[in-house]
Amino acid sequence: MKAPLMVLLWLLLPLPAWPDCDWPLWQQYKAAMMSKDGRIIDYSSPQAITTSEGQSYALFFALVANDKAAFERVLRWTQNNLAGGDLSTRLPAWQWGQGEDGDWRILDGNNAADSDLWIAYSLLEAGRLWQQPEYRRLGRELLWRSAAQSLRMMPGLGLGLLPGNTGFDKPRGWMLNPSYLPLPLLARFGGEAAVWQDLAISTRRLLLNTAPAGLAPDWVMWSVDGQSGLGEIGSYDAIRVYLWLGLSAPDTPGRDELLAHYTPMLAMTRQAGVPPERVNAVTGHTEGVGPAGFSAALLPMLAAIPGFEAEQARQRERLRTRPPAPEAYYDRSLLLFGLGWEEQRYRFDKKGRLLVPWEDSCE
Repeated sequence: MKAPLMVLLWLLLPLPAWPDCDWPLWQQYKAAMMSKDGRIIDYSSPQAITTSEGQSYALFFALVANDKAAFERVLRWTQNNLAGGDLSTRLPAWQWGQGEDGDWRILDGNNAADSDLWIAYSLLEAGRLWQQPEYRRLGRELLWRSAAQSLRMMPGLGLGLLPGNTGFDKPRGWMLNPSYLPLPLLARFGGEAAVWQDLAISTRRLLLNTAPAGLAPDWVMWSVDGQSGLGEIGSYDAIRVYLWLGLSAPDTPGRDELLAHYTPMLAMTRQAGVPPERVNAVTGHTEGVGPAGFSAALLPMLAAIPGFEAEQARQRERLRTRPPAPEAYYDRSLLLFGLGWEEQRYRFDKKGRLLVPWEDSCE
């Protein structure tokens, strides 16, 4: 993208000043959780686990930060330790850590489909932005493998994405996770193959049908007779539904309808002053106070809907005065997504392409 067009795009959005090329939050993230060889460590686990999710998020953040060296280290560790050395022939295992015998190894070989998509996306966009054909090739091969292993045709829904290879096909239907389906990623993949365009359409249907009260559940069951069994609890997974919707480009098909549909979470947050930790997606009953990362996750959606400007400022102030601990992996990941967007470190366009100011000004 040429500089004048990039500038015009940013000027059309209600954003703060252009950020510096260096991204302090990313540097803090690396210092607290990334090993020298590119492993993101979740210190909340006694096994000091690494997940494919953590690796996939780190790849995206490294790309947003224009950190080519970190991107390569994270990718190399992921391939060598989670995918048998080649992401083009094997979807990454979702969990790696120290076993009971003291050995460090894969603890659960099942894949996590959302992480597969984030890795594929970051490879495709790294290939485009950094002009690295090998990244693009690997991203396409990973994406095709994900489609072959994870997509299923489901009555009354269309295409659905299984969260992993095993454990989600049930005799009465399929267990699905709505937070595994970011619309910007599906838009980008739609440029690679029409099957992802179909998944984007069915994802909009899934997001509307499985949250009748406008509150996202963590998990739902889509039955073989074409009905959605409503999930009740929405918490640490579901918070990402609101995040991904807020990150979607303004002209994304169905975005306005989905934002309006999911506004009840913003209203609850405004009433309580903080996002709830858990919400019953059917009754609306809430429990607990969501961590700081939940506030970060809601920032893009609060900015997208008129009337929530004061609440956006209040959640931003919460993050300023009570930020998550540096080693809090999940909270910090949500923080980079939410504040990175607020600081205009990145945007997605209608086609799902990543827009970053360094493309023209920070080389």
